Amino acid sequence: MEVLFKVWRQKPHQSPQLQTYKLEVQAGNTILECLNRIKWEQDGSLAFRKNCRNTICGSCSMRINGRSALACKQNVGQELEMVSASNSGDVPTITIAPLGNMPVIKDLVVDMSSFWDKLQEVDPYVSTQGRKVPEREFLQTPEERSQLDQTGNCIMCGACYSECNALTVNSEFVGPHALAKAQRMVADSRDTEIEERLETYNQGTQGVWGCTRCYYCNAVCPMEVAPMNQIGHLKQKILDRKDTQSSRSIRHRKVLIDLVKEGGWIDERKFGVFVVGNYFRDLQGLLSLAPLGLRMLNSGKFPLSFEPSEGTQEVRSLIEKVQNYQS
Repeated sequence: MEVLFKVWRQKPHQSPQLQTYKLEVQAGNTILECLNRIKWEQDGSLAFRKNCRNTICGSCSMRINGRSALACKQNVGQELEMVSASNSGDVPTITIAPLGNMPVIKDLVVDMSSFWDKLQEVDPYVSTQGRKVPEREFLQTPEERSQLDQTGNCIMCGACYSECNALTVNSEFVGPHALAKAQRMVADSRDTEIEERLETYNQGTQGVWGCTRCYYCNAVCPMEVAPMNQIGHLKQKILDRKDTQSSRSIRHRKVLIDLVKEGGWIDERKFGVFVVGNYFRDLQGLLSLAPLGLRMLNSGKFPLSFEPSEGTQEVRSLIEKVQNYQS
């Protein structure tokens, strides 16, 4: 079948331009195979990364039809099925662009320096400091090793980093790839610096609290590492060790859960006062709420009373079951 490949071409400090290539392809052809043919048969100047025939390294990550994926894993048939509605009656089209959240070097090749730098920030190496070095190796039971199976599948392809909304607005956030690796370190029975790690990952919006839980990282991960879930595991470990006085981020999570347990949904009158005002301890925080409170009053959107939702007892029971399971 005949397919149009629209590729975003770009050089540093230049505006991107969309270039169209026409290929006769089979449904089973991968996107990478099609790009190879474009480069070999039509345009040798097209730039993209690949190393997939040497190892599973995720070097051919790019945005295919608006989402980050591995070009060697996605085939033409899969892509056309997903865009068939928009292509109805026209020549089938597949659009390819470079990864997001990283500057473009040329065409589909991006500078991944920030990706690797942020990975280093979580100290992604098992620490055995303070342990006596054994004669052969540090042993793990099968159960201990199984805790690393999911996070150990990460191939550092950059797909989750590319789609992370938090990184787009907060350059200090280390990213889902780094925090998934951080969870792999914390879950490793051989590591001796778990408490120090959790303190580091708890710092402001640079660590776990910078995640906006948009789910895109989970959706695009080709290896089912589920970075957002791993960030959730780290958050829970931190919450288990901290009280509401530790930080606003900690209070936000704990107050939300407590209020839902109490009334089935959030009592907004208490939420801001408890989180921002620190249970009336933070005068500056309370004063910062005044302008918003006045605007809500003027617009009739400030809740003057609170009625618990129906099924509050069931909600409370579910939360307590989850909490008991986690503990």
